[in-house]
Formats: sequence, C-alpha cells, structure tokens
Amino acid sequence: MLKAQTVKNENVTLSAKQKSLIAIASSTAKGNLLKLKVELNAGLEAGLTISQIKEAIVHIYAYAGFPRSIRGLQTFMMVLDERKSKGINDVIGAEASPINGDGSKYERGKAVLEKLTGVPEAGPKTGYAAFAPIIEIFLKEHLFADIFERDVLTYAERELVTVSVLSSIGGVEPMLQSHLKICLNVGLTAEQMNEFAAIIKSTADKDSMDKVFPQGNKITNDNFSGNVRLSMLVENDTTYNAQIGNVTFEPGARTRWHYHPGGQILLVIEGKGLYQEKGKPIQIIKKGDVIKCPPNTVHWHGATPTDAMVHIAISTNAGKGNVVWLEKVSDTEYAP
Repeated sequence: MLKAQTVKNENVTLSAKQKSLIAIASSTAKGNLLKLKVELNAGLEAGLTISQIKEAIVHIYAYAGFPRSIRGLQTFMMVLDERKSKGINDVIGAEASPINGDGSKYERGKAVLEKLTGVPEAGPKTGYAAFAPIIEIFLKEHLFADIFERDVLTYAERELVTVSVLSSIGGVEPMLQSHLKICLNVGLTAEQMNEFAAIIKSTADKDSMDKVFPQGNKITNDNFSGNVRLSMLVENDTTYNAQIGNVTFEPGARTRWHYHPGGQILLVIEGKGLYQEKGKPIQIIKKGDVIKCPPNTVHWHGATPTDAMVHIAISTNAGKGNVVWLEKVSDTEYAP
C-alpha cells in the first residue's frame, strides 16, 4: 500500500485537480456550503472523479470533525443530483482497494507516518503523546492506518487536503508546520506550496467579505427560483423610509420579474450575477457594482448559472408601496 500511495511529482505547478481539492477542502472545513457547491462543480469539471471528491471530504472529518464532513457530503449529493438533472453524467472513478489487514494496525500506522515524515518513530513519547497516550494510539491506528492507507488519493493529495483544513480552521500552527514539511517530503515542490498559499489567501479574503453580514434564512416563498437566503438589516419605518436586506443567491437562483413603486438600489458585495430590466439586455453584475433601478421599472436579478452572488438590496422610498411580484423568469429568459 505504501508503494501504491507514492507518486513521483514531475510538475512544478499545481494541476487543476489539485487546486480544486484545496478549494473543496477549505470550503468544507469552514462550513461555507454556498462556496462549496461552486467548488464541487469546478472540481468535477476539472476532472476529479466522484470517488476522489468523496474520499477528500471523508478525509476532512479527521481534522475538522464529523459535522463539517457530513455536511460536505450532503452538499456533494445535492450537486450531483442537480448535475444529473441537467444531463451531466460525472465519472464515478475507482473505489478504495481493500487494505491488507495483516499485522498490528498500530505498526502499520507507524510505518505510514514514517513514510510521510521521513523520520523514524523511535524513542520515548513526549509532549501530548506522553500526556495522553491513547490519542497517540488513535492517531497511528485510525488516522494513519485506516485513512492514509486508502489509495483513492495519493499521499500528496491527502496532504493538500489536510493543510487546506488546518489553514482554514486556524489555531493549529504546530500541526500546520508539521504537515507543510510532510508536503515537501511526499513530493510537492516549493513552487506548488507557494501556489497553495495564494489559493488559501484568496479564499480567506473572500470569506472575510462573506462574514460582514449574516446570510439569514432560506426564502421559502415562490418569489424566487433556486436557493436564496435573506437577512433583513433595516426594516421600513417613518424615520428612514427604506428597507435594506442582505440577499445571497446560490448559482442558478434568481427573483421573479417585479418592480418597486419607490425604486431599488443593489450593492453587489460578492460573486457575479445578472440584472435585467424589461425590454433591455441582461447585464452581468459583479462585486463592487451599484445598480440603480428606477421606480415602477419591471426587472429581475440573481446569480449566474455557475456563480453565487451576494448583494445588499435597498428599497428606497418604501412608503410608496411594497414590491409587486410578477411572473417567473423562464429558463429561456434566464439563459437565452
């Protein structure tokens, strides 16, 4: 099994599949399921098999816990169902080979760890291993034997997933440093690790914007198609005469055609979306755009088919009346 896991790295840059594994692991660890859906689609398009992605998400539980891992798997099931409904048949890929159970599981795990670190596991235990010996046994028998011995992912791929999770959850710098060294020992290059750092930094920058306002609750009425969340920030009153909400659209989600008697302003704070006024072409809107919709102008807005979008929706002059909802935006109108 050790031989099966070892793959010679002849690349100096990360592949599209490796980049997707990093993004999928980071989004899963943070519980950012909206972004995870986007990254899962991107991973499948990059050539990752269903088995490889499942294995990566299962691997994550050892570092971020069962809840994050299970929510990741549930999100992946949703993505696969949505893709199948569109006629997309993704490659399942090979399942994990049976593990040779001969010998002590502790010794097998010890051998795997030595292979990863390049350092013999000898001498008396120190630190946490001496303080709580049982956790050292769990690490050898379960993490390094039960999980790392599985061959769906290579050691290098598992380490990319591991470091992504540790970088995303924070507060585990000693473990992160150890696994960064392992990355280099299993064949990843310094150039690839620099790329990795840039991907994680980009994800962190985006997440910092995501957390400015809460996503709120999922909208359950039929004024929206797809998955949309709303968090009301300001309710209308006689003093400010405005309603302000943070609206999060998952890929493919959009409003009905509608109009506001007092007009509306949209501030796009994340992602990429679409906006259209009746009789005019569809506009692509992105982070930083400000959209002014005049009073009584029929329009719709939402995410693109492949990108999520978050905007602040401001209903101006709200005292002139509530939004008037019209017919749904058809699939042909949405993606002409």
